[in-house]
Amino acid sequence: MGHQVTIVDLVARPTAVIAATTTWPEFPRLWKSLLDQVWACLRAGGIDHGCPNVMLYLDDVPHVEVGVELRQPCPLTPPVVASELPAGRAAATVHRGPYSGMGAAHQAIHDWCRAQGLQLAGPRWEIYGPHSGDPAKVTTEIYWLLA
Repeated sequence: MGHQVTIVDLVARPTAVIAATTTWPEFPRLWKSLLDQVWACLRAGGIDHGCPNVMLYLDDVPHVEVGVELRQPCPLTPPVVASELPAGRAAATVHRGPYSGMGAAHQAIHDWCRAQGLQLAGPRWEIYGPHSGDPAKVTTEIYWLLA
């Protein structure tokens, strides 16, 4: 699938997350438990929907923040903390389809930026669209902050 890449100027968006330092091999086993803890915190605060899941990768270690875009105030209890998705100029695309194909969307951003002579700053994030039982209907917004 081709991914259309665009440049966007973003404002910071509040999040509720758990921050972690992990490895790329470990991350696929870790993220769900972190996200489950964030949702347990939100449910305890009276929120059970309306907050898209997010994953922010701050670098290649990776230092990550796993959680939700917080669209309404909610009391947070550790290990869940307030954070935000970065503000600034970013390269963006939308991936449609199964999560297993998201690597191609990230690669499309890399390739497009290289062709345009743009430098990636490092931080990147994914905002997950509404869940669907049909993988073909799943959408994920992908952003890479530009240097």
